[in-house]
Amino acid sequence: MAVLYIFQAATRPQVDNIAYSRFRDLVAQGHVKDITITSSKIDGHYLKGKKTVAFTTTQLPFPDDQLVPDLRKHHVKIVAQADNPLVAVFFQWILPIGLLFGLYFLLFRRMGPGQALQFGRSKARVYNRKEMRTDFSDVAGVDEAVAELREVVDFLKNARKYQRLGGRIPKGVLLVGPPGTGKTLLARAVAGEADVPFFYMSGSEFVEMFVGVGASRVRELFEQAKTHAPCIIFIDELDTIGKSRGGAVTFGGHDEREQTLNQLLAEMDGFDPKVGVIIMAATNRPEVLDQALMRPGRFDRMVVVDRPDLNGRIAILQVHARKVKLATDVDLRAIAAQTPGAAGAELENIVNEAALLAARRGEDSVEQRDLQEAIERVLAGLERRSRVLSPLEKDRVAHHESGHALVGVFVDHADPVHKVSIVPRGAAALGMTISVPMEDRYLLTEPELQDRLAVLLGGRAAEEIIFETVSTGSSDDLQKATDIARRMVEQFGMSPKVGPIAVTQDGSQFLDQKFPWDQQKTTSEELARKADEEVTRLVSEAYDRAKRILTEHEAALRAVADELKRVEVLDGTALRALVDRVELASDTRS
Repeated sequence: MAVLYIFQAATRPQVDNIAYSRFRDLVAQGHVKDITITSSKIDGHYLKGKKTVAFTTTQLPFPDDQLVPDLRKHHVKIVAQADNPLVAVFFQWILPIGLLFGLYFLLFRRMGPGQALQFGRSKARVYNRKEMRTDFSDVAGVDEAVAELREVVDFLKNARKYQRLGGRIPKGVLLVGPPGTGKTLLARAVAGEADVPFFYMSGSEFVEMFVGVGASRVRELFEQAKTHAPCIIFIDELDTIGKSRGGAVTFGGHDEREQTLNQLLAEMDGFDPKVGVIIMAATNRPEVLDQALMRPGRFDRMVVVDRPDLNGRIAILQVHARKVKLATDVDLRAIAAQTPGAAGAELENIVNEAALLAARRGEDSVEQRDLQEAIERVLAGLERRSRVLSPLEKDRVAHHESGHALVGVFVDHADPVHKVSIVPRGAAALGMTISVPMEDRYLLTEPELQDRLAVLLGGRAAEEIIFETVSTGSSDDLQKATDIARRMVEQFGMSPKVGPIAVTQDGSQFLDQKFPWDQQKTTSEELARKADEEVTRLVSEAYDRAKRILTEHEAALRAVADELKRVEVLDGTALRALVDRVELASDTRS
């Protein structure tokens, strides 16, 4: 076919596309032999020397009254040709309609037979008892939340026990907590313990490009749940459709999302709690939820699923360790102590990373060192030994990290140093100093915060003492120190000059329907200036304190830096032993 097309194109006669003015000149010169006139163009032949050449030109949009007399004068053969009306009908009607039908079949055929008109059908996934094998034995670290939800299980199993005195079974349970704390796992465990069907749907699955689809899916979901009662409806990421509709938030609102929320509110009000349908939802942003969702009669209970404490982290690690083969000397309590603030998902990732590291080394079981390295990989990033530092940069990084570590050793309230490393990790970290608290802390005193400021600024102070200049490596330390100092002054009232007042307000005021643009300014310029001066004072005093400590123990600073350059990684025990030797030698010489 390609060869035939090329052959036809090569043998097709050449046609000159000429301007209308050129065509009139050819007519006046008597060179035109014949023409065919249509409503849009003029085709014909003219003499070019001894050759006859085909030409085409565009017909004028207005009549040329002189054209026909001139053509007759020069004996030009004239053929008038009317346009085919079917062509106009094809381009104006048949082609557009055909394109629409083609797009229709292309779009809806991919959905499978019978799904073209099912936009409003619920996309909830239903799990029965055979599929839902999760129970409370798979949940750890959130004992208070489990205790609350055990009562929900009892509601589903023994509804009459609670109704005999006139009580009403809660309609909804809202699980609130940071990401990765196990909210979805808890909902699945409730369904598994109660042995009832579990309807799972994410908030984003309600909203589509077509208006009204979300509300239709809410109605369909509740209808399905009523036919399977007793059961549990679980809506993950409720804030996707449950954001506040009040105040100025509506300026950036979404009509389809609001219709879906309104339908959800109506359905929660409409169904009978005696049916045995419990609605559970999860969110990590409770402050943005609409007040109508939070009132009694809808989500009656709010269960907080917080980050686990030390004992909770141990229990979570034990649950995830069931799936891997641990060495006999593995101490999960030590791993839990090194991961304060870690959520369940992060702890699961640490165990999984440790198993992968052990398999990569060809080991028969997961050892303590695998778990230690997994913590660093998860929390600080991968080692980047390919990033080779110059000797000068390595010397500066070693003294910088030694400064952090030594200030942490010599202040009274700092967390014990666990490890110091000058191996680059992650995107930008050229070294790190890891401190591990002895116990979980929920309150911090002013001296403890001042010690944290000094430890953060110890790296910059060490650079200035040893090199008499500072580098860009302290940027992250300065940001963290400034943030702590600002909170001390503006939120914690730890400044005698500013006083025990809150200079800044908490921005999470959605549940009280207070919006930043509605609030009056309560801080004067004079008070803001004083607060800035106090922040600067706290940071400067902490920096001067760090310099005094390191200047007094400069021999230990240099010794730790030299050891770091030699071994690259120094654990807390070796660090303290080295510092004690250097300090003892200095005392002996003095």
